[in-house]
Amino acid sequence: MDELDHGWGYKIFKLLSDNIEKVIKGQKECIRYILAGFAGGGHILLEDNPGTGKTTLAKALAKSIDADFKRIQFTPDLLPSDILGVSIFDPSQRIFKLHKGPVFTNILLADEINRASPRTQSALLEAMAESQVSIDTKILNLENLFFVIATQNPVESRGTYPLPEAQMDRFAMQLQPGYVTREEEVAVLSEQRQKHPIKTIKPCVSLEDFLKLQHMVSQVFISKELQGYIVDIVNATREKPGVILGASPRASIALMKTASALALFDNLDFVTPDHIQEIAVSVIAHRLMLDPQSKFSGRSARIVVEDIIKSIQVPV
Repeated sequence: MDELDHGWGYKIFKLLSDNIEKVIKGQKECIRYILAGFAGGGHILLEDNPGTGKTTLAKALAKSIDADFKRIQFTPDLLPSDILGVSIFDPSQRIFKLHKGPVFTNILLADEINRASPRTQSALLEAMAESQVSIDTKILNLENLFFVIATQNPVESRGTYPLPEAQMDRFAMQLQPGYVTREEEVAVLSEQRQKHPIKTIKPCVSLEDFLKLQHMVSQVFISKELQGYIVDIVNATREKPGVILGASPRASIALMKTASALALFDNLDFVTPDHIQEIAVSVIAHRLMLDPQSKFSGRSARIVVEDIIKSIQVPV
């Protein structure tokens, strides 16, 4: 990769992040990580308290790219066919015609994903892992660019269903946007006195440019030593006391790809240990399952990953 190429990648990242920040205040780090996950070909789960801008952030990202965007509001009565599509009999032609569901898009917002039943949630498993869906014994490929950004909040239990481990493993990262500072919240109030700024946001990057950006991420150099470092971090989660379920090889792949995207965003054509350490918690923690004793003692999956990073020697 030459100097011009990774400089172009940095420029695309800046265009997208600056455009999203017109709507979302005080979330530079979260925006950086979402774009890294997206550019690395992964899917993102946003989990935080109600009203912290999860849906707005997802919509701002979708509107910033000149691509097809669809939104599904997940509810307890949502069916798999509402996501994938269904074949309906056409009496005039005496054949069944497939009416494609909203999953056939470039960017899919799965809003409040944990409100749907496990049966409906599972409709996304094949799509997120293999970019294809099976309908009526047929396998249909999704778009070249297919990205799911899902939201859920952790404080409600009524009418919600926890995401199963297989579903969580499909998400490259889980992020918590969090609350903004006082000054940033005042700025939000000022900007929304007349209308929501999301209504004025325009695409700043074409679909073709973003596909090129994803290809460039795959060309970022990462040494064998750093690949081994990633595997050591992920493997340590499987041996850590108090962890019932460690991270899968899918976590290693996601960590490599998102770290590569971060390097590109930093105008570099190679991954450093700092890029891996920066994103490791967000990529790995949501995939872990701790035993009850660890939970009661106040440990969390994020703390476990942080401890692992501190304990593993960085390759030189």
